[in-house]
Amino acid sequence: MTNILSFCSVAVSLVTPLCASSLPVIVSVPTAQEGNASKPLTVSGFADAVKAKRADTDEFAGQVREWFGADNLKRGASPKLENRRLVAALETATEPPKDTVPALVSEDGRFRLPLSRIGKTNVYAAQTTLPEGSFLKWHYEIGETRLGGGDLEAHTYPAEFDTNPDIPHGTLTEMPLWKSTIFPRTERRWWVYVPAQVRARPDVPAAVIIMQDGEWSRWYLPNLLDNMIYAGEIPPTVAVMVNPGRYPEQKPNDGARNRSFEYDTLSDQYARFLLEEILPETEKTVKLRTDPAGRITMGGSSGGICAFTAAWEKPDQFGKVISWIGSFVNLQGGKTGIGGGHNYSILVRKTKDAPKPIRVFLQDGSNDIDNQFGNWPLANQEMAAALKYAGYDYRFVYGQGNHSDRHLRAILPDALRWLWRDEAKNAPPAKTP
Repeated sequence: MTNILSFCSVAVSLVTPLCASSLPVIVSVPTAQEGNASKPLTVSGFADAVKAKRADTDEFAGQVREWFGADNLKRGASPKLENRRLVAALETATEPPKDTVPALVSEDGRFRLPLSRIGKTNVYAAQTTLPEGSFLKWHYEIGETRLGGGDLEAHTYPAEFDTNPDIPHGTLTEMPLWKSTIFPRTERRWWVYVPAQVRARPDVPAAVIIMQDGEWSRWYLPNLLDNMIYAGEIPPTVAVMVNPGRYPEQKPNDGARNRSFEYDTLSDQYARFLLEEILPETEKTVKLRTDPAGRITMGGSSGGICAFTAAWEKPDQFGKVISWIGSFVNLQGGKTGIGGGHNYSILVRKTKDAPKPIRVFLQDGSNDIDNQFGNWPLANQEMAAALKYAGYDYRFVYGQGNHSDRHLRAILPDALRWLWRDEAKNAPPAKTP
């Protein structure tokens, strides 16, 4: 068995993701690094070591063990992924038989990455760069033995998500726990991000993005807004990030929250919750636009259908929608058992003679969920077809991804540019607070 590392990009036979709109995907130089932050080795560091020919020693094998975790490495650890750059590694119990090469492979057999031995150890590793938007279900193979397994989805994340120390930044505030009357007995955490440009002009109403499952977006929306406002690509915009409700007797991380009822039900209840409770409370500290063109409702999965429902029920209040991996399926069937979100495609088609004045951005992937409630990829394709049939202003980006926000985050800056295209082309630079 050779111990010379000849790491290189392998030929990867994966289908290029299908995009059902003309919206481009921005590709930029990656800056994020994955792996244990307390260890020096990263995907980029691995590549540098290979390039400098420092990666074929027992010492480097030890670094790989620390990076992946020694026990994980023996079980078939998840590959390290930095944007589209991938490092796979495995440690075998004994040296494989002659002519047996450990490899990372896809379940469909269309991808195979042979691993090379590091030094004189039983640690094997390799690196490659996956095609933009590619998705694969992976496992390791050592002859007839299989180890590990999972999903991989590769995207390049735009520079708009990076922290830029040379531009003004806003303030992220966790608001007091909100106890709702429209959803009785529920309480929820929520956050408000006010960009510097909004704070500097308190008398000028700001646009607003209302994000469902808001806890997760607070890690990336502030940077995104800072960069795009500074570039003059979107108007000064406040982010209101709201979690679904839970009942006081539930534990903080209890999965049986009120989420599906709030998000998946076809009614105006959630829209009223935003209009009568959350937005008025937000406006006690920052002035917001009240025109529908100045408001975006946004969310993923059940939060995605929720974002659409708010605009559908109150188009005079919410004029823009971003829905990714939206749950346009029968999760909340109601009294009839069939009153769920799968009905939207028919309801949309019935408005052909008078489309509602909303602008809709949809995203989904071919490996999204398929279960007893419906097929998410088909449901989103049905929604896109219905919006097209009825003459709505919409975009649909369809890739290979699964039920995650990875694809959406890769194209979110473009989605915002598209939604704000009317204002951005005439907007002032807004480069100083």
